[in-house]
Amino acid sequence: MTSISDEEYLLQQIGNGSSKAFEQLYDRYSPLVFRIALGILKNQADAEDLCHDVFLEIYHQAASYNRDKGSIEAWIAVRTRSRCLDRLRRARRIHSRAEEELNNKPAEQAPVEEQIILKDEREAIHKALNGLPAAQRVAIYGNFFLGYSHRKLAAQLNRPLGTIKSLVRYGMNNMRKYLKEQTKDYQSKR
Repeated sequence: MTSISDEEYLLQQIGNGSSKAFEQLYDRYSPLVFRIALGILKNQADAEDLCHDVFLEIYHQAASYNRDKGSIEAWIAVRTRSRCLDRLRRARRIHSRAEEELNNKPAEQAPVEEQIILKDEREAIHKALNGLPAAQRVAIYGNFFLGYSHRKLAAQLNRPLGTIKSLVRYGMNNMRKYLKEQTKDYQSKR
């Protein structure tokens, strides 16, 4: 009979619904998960969200650990890396579609002055979007340019609905600040 490690015992207890065991495992491994997520995602808020998501997944799938495939630390690290890469892929897909729409929308046949103004506005919006943190940019693109609801974006990006709503709200506020600053700069140059 093989004895099990303390971490394996915690996973068994988590599988049985023990919140205390979950807290202990979280306290041990959350710094590792956060460090990996931050290294890959390069954004503290995204890393915190992913850390939360990974531990929820561990809580619900504690029984999926197989000691023959490696240590619990390795299992958690691989799971974290995989979720980070999934998130980056989803964000890139949404970003690519939105980028394509932004760059390929033909200007309607309007007078030349209007076309120039529309082009300038589109460029300003494009710059404002590119100045946002990646998570906010993806949420704004998905919501406003691809027409996804907050709920659909949450499902697409595998993030909590509240997080998506916050990302959209903060992104819009940051864009407003940027555009207001650009307007001030333009007016001061005139």
